[in-house]
Amino acid sequence: MIPPASSALDVVPLTTDHADEVLSIYQAGIDEGNATFETTAPSWEQFDASKLPEHRFAALDGAGRLLGWVAASKVSDRCAYAGVIEHSVYVRPDARGRGVASALLKALVAATEAAGIWTIQAGIFPENTASLAVHARAGFRVIGTRERIGRHRGVWRDVVLVERRSTSVV
Repeated sequence: MIPPASSALDVVPLTTDHADEVLSIYQAGIDEGNATFETTAPSWEQFDASKLPEHRFAALDGAGRLLGWVAASKVSDRCAYAGVIEHSVYVRPDARGRGVASALLKALVAATEAAGIWTIQAGIFPENTASLAVHARAGFRVIGTRERIGRHRGVWRDVVLVERRSTSVV
C-alpha cells in the first residue's frame, strides 16, 4: 500500500524510463472495465509514437514510484484542429483519491496553455464517476453523451465527452 499523498508528490515529464509502470497502470485501468474501450495496453513503442511528447507527465511519490500519468494526442491532422488535443489520465488503484489525477491535469493544462492549445478533450464512460468529478474540478465541462458509441465486453457503452477550453488562448 502506498502511503497518503504529501508534498513529496512530483509531476515530471513522462519518459521511456517510466514505460513499464505506465503500461502496468494502463492495463490495470483496462482490466477494471470503465476506463477505455481498449482490451490490452499497447507496446511502449506504440504508446510513445501516439502521444505528444510535450504533453505527457508522470506523478511520482517521494521514493520515485510512478503513481499515475497523463498523456495527450492530436485529434486530427487538419490545420483547423491544431489546437485541439485528446488526453487520458490514469492513476494506480492504490494511489487513487489522493490528488494524483488533479496534479497531473494541472500540469497538462499549464503545458497546453503555454503551447497555445485551445481545447483539451476526453471521452469518459459515465460509470467512471471519479474521473468525471476530477475533470469537473479541473475546469472541464460536459459537452454531451455519445450514446451506444461502441461495444465493450459485449455491451453497448455510452461515452461522456468533456472539454476544457483555454482561458488565455481563445
